[in-house]
Amino acid sequence: MKSTISKWHRLNAALAVILLPIIFSHSATAQTLTEASVRLKWLPQAQFAGFYVAKEKGFYIENGIDLTINPGGPNVLTENLVATGSDTFGLAGGAPSVISSRENGLPVVAIGLGTQQTDFVFVAKNDGPVETIQDFKGHSVSTWFTGANHILSAMLADQGVDQDDVNIQPQQVSVTPFVNGSVDVVTATWYNELNTIRNAVGEESLRFFIPEDYGISIPRDALITSERTLANSPELVTHFVEATIRGWKYAFDHPDEAIDIVMQQSPTLERDHQETMLAEMQRLMTADAAQDHGLYWLDREKLLKTHDLLRRYDVISSDIDIDSAFNISILESIPLADRMP
Repeated sequence: MKSTISKWHRLNAALAVILLPIIFSHSATAQTLTEASVRLKWLPQAQFAGFYVAKEKGFYIENGIDLTINPGGPNVLTENLVATGSDTFGLAGGAPSVISSRENGLPVVAIGLGTQQTDFVFVAKNDGPVETIQDFKGHSVSTWFTGANHILSAMLADQGVDQDDVNIQPQQVSVTPFVNGSVDVVTATWYNELNTIRNAVGEESLRFFIPEDYGISIPRDALITSERTLANSPELVTHFVEATIRGWKYAFDHPDEAIDIVMQQSPTLERDHQETMLAEMQRLMTADAAQDHGLYWLDREKLLKTHDLLRRYDVISSDIDIDSAFNISILESIPLADRMP
């Protein structure tokens, strides 16, 4: 009996020698995690799949970050929350909102841009009164007065249409006014409202007016942080961007699993709609410069054109230093292979 007990004691001692370093290693890892948060621009949906996937798969923790994902909403101003330090990172409206925030004195910096093309389109019905941009005259067009209205103005100007001749209306949350014919032209994101419209009236019934066809391409979904965080914690910023990109790449490669993860956040979401949203996000995020430079690339030429567009329509009243507002150093510190979709 004593011999058996002695063997157990020796075995337990041996196991302790093996396990203690592992236990202390895990404890040290937990203690060295940096707490951070990211504020999204809307409620949980596949538009943000990369963030939820990166958190669920442990990519942020592997990069030393204990990340909290905070949802956005209609009255949430991401740029303000990041500027004040309430959130470490944020997903802001896009290049225009970053430029406007900088002019207003908010110390926010874009460290990446998600969608490499304009993420919305103007939509009319094939059997309606609008066939060309010139036909916008005398008809009703609904749009968002958060930047989409300026792109509409630029498209009208490109075609020699005076916007005073167009009945431009603030767009409602619902696209019902367009579906029932109360509005002739509606603004729709490729990944959200357009899918609802397609399901309501059919793809073959729609006519699209795409900003890129008129020489306008506005990158959106700006990944931002504060000047202070970027200056004081560049490694944290790099690790956050690395994990986020990894999350998106995983989501694109495993769409079914990615949708499962998103729907854990909001089980009432319609799966078909979310699948379409993720597919459109992949198209927008991997377009243009992303093909050569990877996800979240900052295309300086597009940024300068966006800046000039905002100046032309007096959205900003003075020139903004693009290179200060959009810092490419974080992306450049990540190997190209890791950024490529």
